[in-house]
Amino acid sequence: MEKYYITTAIAYTSRIPHIGNVYEAIMTDAIARYKRKQGYDVYFLTGTDEHGQKIQDQAIAEGITPQAHVDHIAGEIRKIWDDMNVSYDQFIRTTDPEHKKTVQKIFKRLYDKGDIYKGAYEGSYCKPCESFWTDTQLNDGKCPDCGGPVEQAKEEAYFLKLSNYADRLVEHYESHPEFISPESRKREMINNFIKPGLQDLCVSRTSFDWGIPVEFDPGHVVYVWIDALSNYISAIGYDIDGNHSDLFKKYWPADVHVIGKDIVRFHTIYWPIILMALDVELPKKVLGHPWLLTGTDKMSKSKGNVVYAHDLVEFFGLDAVRYYVLREMPYAQDGSFTYDMMISRVNTDLANVLGNLVNRTVAMVNKYFDGVIQNPGVVLNEEDNLLDQDLISIALNTVNEVTAKMNEYKIADALETLWILLRRSNKYIDETYPWVLAKEEDKQGRLGTVLYNLLETIRIASVLLESFIPDTAKKIQEQINAVHVDFASVQSFDGTVAGSKVNQGEPLFARLDEEKKLAEIAAAIDAKYPKTEVPKEEEIVFKPEITFEDFEKLDFKVAEIIKVEKHKKADRLLVLQLKVGNTTRQVVSGIAGHYNPDELIGEKVILVANLKPVKLRGETSEGMILAATSGKDLKLVSVDMPSGSTVS
Repeated sequence: MEKYYITTAIAYTSRIPHIGNVYEAIMTDAIARYKRKQGYDVYFLTGTDEHGQKIQDQAIAEGITPQAHVDHIAGEIRKIWDDMNVSYDQFIRTTDPEHKKTVQKIFKRLYDKGDIYKGAYEGSYCKPCESFWTDTQLNDGKCPDCGGPVEQAKEEAYFLKLSNYADRLVEHYESHPEFISPESRKREMINNFIKPGLQDLCVSRTSFDWGIPVEFDPGHVVYVWIDALSNYISAIGYDIDGNHSDLFKKYWPADVHVIGKDIVRFHTIYWPIILMALDVELPKKVLGHPWLLTGTDKMSKSKGNVVYAHDLVEFFGLDAVRYYVLREMPYAQDGSFTYDMMISRVNTDLANVLGNLVNRTVAMVNKYFDGVIQNPGVVLNEEDNLLDQDLISIALNTVNEVTAKMNEYKIADALETLWILLRRSNKYIDETYPWVLAKEEDKQGRLGTVLYNLLETIRIASVLLESFIPDTAKKIQEQINAVHVDFASVQSFDGTVAGSKVNQGEPLFARLDEEKKLAEIAAAIDAKYPKTEVPKEEEIVFKPEITFEDFEKLDFKVAEIIKVEKHKKADRLLVLQLKVGNTTRQVVSGIAGHYNPDELIGEKVILVANLKPVKLRGETSEGMILAATSGKDLKLVSVDMPSGSTVS
């Protein structure tokens, strides 16, 4: 058998993944299942990325060790993968001992070769992305990947000489045009990163210790990308000295790395260069899939639009969720999730088209022939022959078209091709009128042929559906009592066994009442994820506009408070003596409820110095000091400038 090695990106163990993250595992699973069905010897790797500063910080905040934190999250991620029926062969964790040893040896080999050198890093660092950026790479001072804030970091570090391999990398792109898909991702890498000049990559850190130690320099830990990316070879037994395991010899190079479009750079620049430096063959393809958005926005906890896979399964069922995310994600553009779109897909595609076809067909076989499948081939006229041949042709062509789309990783297109066949089959029922044929004794043979053709079409569709909605495909095969369900059997239209009996049909998908379902979902989400009450912000009221000439009339001076007394006739007033340069002013201020007299001595405040003096309860006030108020809170505006300074 021809081998096929497929991988997902390993999931970062900072938090439980949402459906936008889980999509990648479902997509990769569909590809792996289809290849297995075709007869390939498939090895499907997935897992978790468990080191880094973000994880260490989270563990500290939780009051637990980083290992305890990643053990919990990795366990939850693996459970989600299992719950979503992801058929992986291996689940690697970057805290696995063998992976850590392999990474240490890779780091040492690259250092010994001179591809890694010691230096110092000073620049902008994005903690969520675990990425350093130059000032020119920042987008309005923020991380160009996630749009989040960056912080300045300076520390001793080791660097990988990316520039040494830039020409060789471009040459590989040109000689292997299929290496990066979609094509737009390749243009982005060349234009945005390679042409401007590759910056050497920081590959160690000293500001945290939750990582794989650099053996020959204990103060350093291996930085994320050499650690994380190496999982693709460490998992299958790569050995730095060439004593590779049989698994590595059999499956490497990978046929495809399936990753999100946000980490294409790491997999098509950093990873190939690491492999080139190690003299290891490059993977055949890197597939950068788009994002699954909530409506038109990227899913984000801060936006409150995160949707979790386990909630969707609870609301709609596993295969409905698998179908939706695979069907709604285009090859190169972002897909979208909304609850009303999900309900629409369940009702139209799954209940009306697929479920209705299977249910009607099985019911008619049971009703008209006591469940016994009849012999095919009976046609009464040329119209019958044309209808049958059209259905058969579409069914057999669907197998070829779905396979072609899957070979191009265009999964949504493959499903659309399948649904064209299912819709055509429903139309075939309406064209052949089996309920009319059932009323005439001399047309029973034709009725049996019509139902055979429908069962055979359903059988072929069910074999193809195994890759996308496997549980439903098995239910269909049980209902129609399909015997031949291997891939070879769908190359011809004769795999349904005449004389055998179908089983009793059961609805595959129930139609949903949209209004009722949305209300049910809203109630469940409110109960499960209660919203934190956000205090209503006080409405800001602005005074009427003034001109610059009006503003220029005001004289603001820095004044030092040198003496404070309580007003003898008013509890809320304080009498302040202010030093303004070489003069003294007295100001009466209504701040007694916010400050004790003693704590104000020495404060430098801003005085409106040219207000006309007034009498306040018998005391002269020669100006006003500035304060900020919010509700019942009041704070004097203070500055660290010499007394008498002009504020402008």
